Amino acid sequence: MTIKLSDQFTYQKLLRFTFPSIMMMIFTSIYGVVDGFFVSNFVGKTPFAAVNFIMPFLMILGSLGFMFGTGGSALIAKTLGEGDSKKANSTFSMLIYVSLLTGILIGALGILLLRPVAMLMGAEGQLLEDCVLYGQIYLLATPALILQFEFQSFFVTAEKPQLGLFVIVAAGCTNMLLDALLTAVIPLGLAGAAAATAISQVIGGCVPLLYFSRKNSSLLRLGKAHLDGRALIRTCANGSSELMSNLSMSLVGMLYNIQLMDYAGENGVAAYGVMMYVSMIFIAIFIGFSTGSAPIVSYHYGAGNHRELQGLRKKSMVIIGVSSLGMFLLAEGMAGILSGIFVGYDPALYDMTLHGFRIFSFSFLFAGIAIFGSSFFTALNNGLISALISFLRTLLFQTAAVLLLPLIWKTDGIWLSLVAAEVVSVLVTVAFLAAKKRTYHY
Repeated sequence: MTIKLSDQFTYQKLLRFTFPSIMMMIFTSIYGVVDGFFVSNFVGKTPFAAVNFIMPFLMILGSLGFMFGTGGSALIAKTLGEGDSKKANSTFSMLIYVSLLTGILIGALGILLLRPVAMLMGAEGQLLEDCVLYGQIYLLATPALILQFEFQSFFVTAEKPQLGLFVIVAAGCTNMLLDALLTAVIPLGLAGAAAATAISQVIGGCVPLLYFSRKNSSLLRLGKAHLDGRALIRTCANGSSELMSNLSMSLVGMLYNIQLMDYAGENGVAAYGVMMYVSMIFIAIFIGFSTGSAPIVSYHYGAGNHRELQGLRKKSMVIIGVSSLGMFLLAEGMAGILSGIFVGYDPALYDMTLHGFRIFSFSFLFAGIAIFGSSFFTALNNGLISALISFLRTLLFQTAAVLLLPLIWKTDGIWLSLVAAEVVSVLVTVAFLAAKKRTYHY
């Protein structure tokens, strides 16, 4: 049975509706994980460090897709809840066209900036050349990457989350097969891994573009559109938290790499890369649930259904809490296996990764609440609070922690910094939720 945004949601129905979004985010995260596995095991430790070193800069350029997707979905779902489907489709079409043009411009700019940015971060020699090689190929698919991120949200708003999941699974499987083919079978090395990722992103971005361009059974369809400055500004404001979150995470990732180069060298960067790969999948569960539930929140907010809003907030917090505990226990239990998959060939690197991972895993206990809280306020069209939560969590708290804690505990301070930042972020998020409870009647 099809689940609609206007339905009343039980725990079972909420999980069924958000499950495709969770899987979409997991498969999106697998891109980087698969690249890391094949590069580490079939290309070498220095290319593996290079991918991890330059990836934060590459993700900055693709983060606009999250802004257009989450911010636009909140506005479009609210408009659908108000009963104006024509306006919703016009706004949807405009956002796709704007983001496609933006992707072309940003991709070209990124290619020009690759080498100076990598040098500024401290890359030199073979590490620098590997960063540039991987980044140039990866950035050719920037327009498709932005569309892929964007459509992950729009598929949910269009009441077609299962179709969105199918597209992402197809793109993810393509990435895995091509990674194996172009690194393990045909030894193209780092260039092969980058090409595999770029091709899979083209599938993830262009297949939805074709679907929404044709007559379909969803709530949304691409068509004629005019530049609506007000809607574009509201979209950017609504999605500013997701943009801020992704920009901040990338900037902080650069800072982590700089600190690790000082305290632990190339091995530290590689160990951090392993933790980030695993973290991407675990955090994707929180992001996927938040993305999947956001259009429901927006719809009922637009429809003025306060009782359903209250139920959604309570059920979501319970689901986040249970998932957080489960992910922490899983991460601690599988720390040795996960570290060995990526760097088992190097005993010293394996020991460093395993030790850091056991500390780092505590962050999974706290991360979900702030991620959901930020998404919840985006869904309520309150981009300011959403952006503030994201800014504090991903930039201010983490930056302060990664700069200060290593002064006390050296490399262990770097692994501890994310845990400390997430704990403080939970306190801030809960305070905002309590303060705005009467304003939004949830």
